[in-house]
Amino acid sequence: MEYKVYIHPTVYKETIVKLPEKDQLRIKKLTQQLTSNPYVGNILQIKSIREKRLNGKRIFYIVFEDLKIVLIVAISDKKTQQKTIDSIRTNMNVYRRYAKNIGDED
Repeated sequence: MEYKVYIHPTVYKETIVKLPEKDQLRIKKLTQQLTSNPYVGNILQIKSIREKRLNGKRIFYIVFEDLKIVLIVAISDKKTQQKTIDSIRTNMNVYRRYAKNIGDED
């Protein structure tokens, strides 16, 4: 079964729209890839939290296997990687609720 891939609105508004068009296209290709293979990126501490590198930046996403949803939750550089991971872990329940709500709307 294919996964649905969503980009958290904050990530889109604050980061993706500011990236060069070339990087935006790569992110679009990644979202297409994640629909059929959500475990393509590197695992980060917890199986469901993953990252994929993009030109010196890291795209962080969470795989909600039970919901069949992948949620892109952050983009950062290597310097702020650990801070970003810690923030994602702290906010896992918030992201789960968001994914569940958006999944229920479809």
